This record gives sequence, C-alpha cells and structure tokens, in this order.
Amino acid sequence: FNVEGGRCEECKGEGTITVEMQFMADIQLECESCHGKRFSPEVLEIEYRGLTIYDILEMTVNQAIEFFAGQKGAAEKKIVKRIQPLQDVGLGYLKLGQASSTLSGGENQRVKLAYYLGEEKTQPTIFIFDEPTTGLHFHDIRTLLKAFDALIERGHTVIIIEHNMEVIKCADHIIDIGPEGGNAGGYLVCEGTPEEIVRCEQSHTGRFLKDKLV
Repeated sequence: FNVEGGRCEECKGEGTITVEMQFMADIQLECESCHGKRFSPEVLEIEYRGLTIYDILEMTVNQAIEFFAGQKGAAEKKIVKRIQPLQDVGLGYLKLGQASSTLSGGENQRVKLAYYLGEEKTQPTIFIFDEPTTGLHFHDIRTLLKAFDALIERGHTVIIIEHNMEVIKCADHIIDIGPEGGNAGGYLVCEGTPEEIVRCEQSHTGRFLKDKLV
C-alpha cells in the first residue's frame, strides 16, 4: 500500500482522507473508495487460505505467528522468522499493518530492537534506550530483559536510562546520577555493580535497590 499499482489511489494507501479545517484540528475520515482497506479491489480479490492482504495486516503479531506457524511452506516459515523478534520484545499485540505514527516512544524503541534481533550478522553496536519500560506490565518487562540479554550475547553493548528497579538490579554496571532531581541533581553519586550501589549511603537508588537484591 506504499506504492502505486496496488494501493488505493484515492487515499494513497492510507485508508483515510485528511480533511483540513481552517480553525480546528484536521480530521481523518475513512476513505469512501476502499473503506479503510488501503488496497485496490484487484489486490483484495486475491486470497491466501481465505484471507486477503487486508485481513492479514489486521492480525496482531501473535495471531500472525500462530497462523503462519501452522503452515508447512518455506515462505510461511520465513514470515514467522521475520516477525518473531517483535513478539520476543513484547510487541505481540501490535497489528502487522499498524502505522508507525501510532506507536509510543517506547514501542518505537522496541521495534528497532526487534530489527536488530532479527539480523543474524551485524557489527557490535552500542544501543542506548531511554526509559524503555514506561507503561509496561511486569511480565512485559521480563520479556524485554530477555531481549536485552540476547543483544549482549551477540556482542552488543546496551546502555539504559531507567528508574525501574527490576531493570537496574540486572545491570552489570550502574552509574547513579543525583542526588536529587532537577537543579539539585546532575552529580555522580556512585557507580559500580548493584551490590556496590546498595552500600553507598548517599544513593537514593541504592536504598530502593536493596529490597530487590534480597
């Protein structure tokens, strides 16, 4: 739906039409030509096991993996291999055709993470994540930590800016900046392993981290 020849030319594959309002925010209306399906009628006539390309793109990552894993062809296995990393980083709930503009900052970070997990041969890289656990359930955080471990096992370096103690306690090395926030912070309080941070009396992080290491 991103190129001519298969997309709906009325909405340019967007599925919606933007109506500009002079004194109000623009509004999005469903395309009357494709009814939000983004493809031309000719493309939507083609089905795979009873599903059109629109139906498949409406699947979540979890649903798509289950659907294609049940097939025996090489093409289906390749599809599963390509989207499996999205499930591995806790994004199994996203739709395959979901627009990137609808993703949160944390979700965008994890999409990029999934890309690198799916690459078999990449040069050692430094990854910097800013609060990647924001809005995540505890179960999803554990899934994300496994993805970080997978990057490290492949020779990459992971740097995380984070306040979540479940993540901090798993770090090989912590740099604690503080002691307070805003103008009262910005100083190096201490650095080291989680065990060393706990022993620093000036570290607020160490005080909260102590319970997690018991």
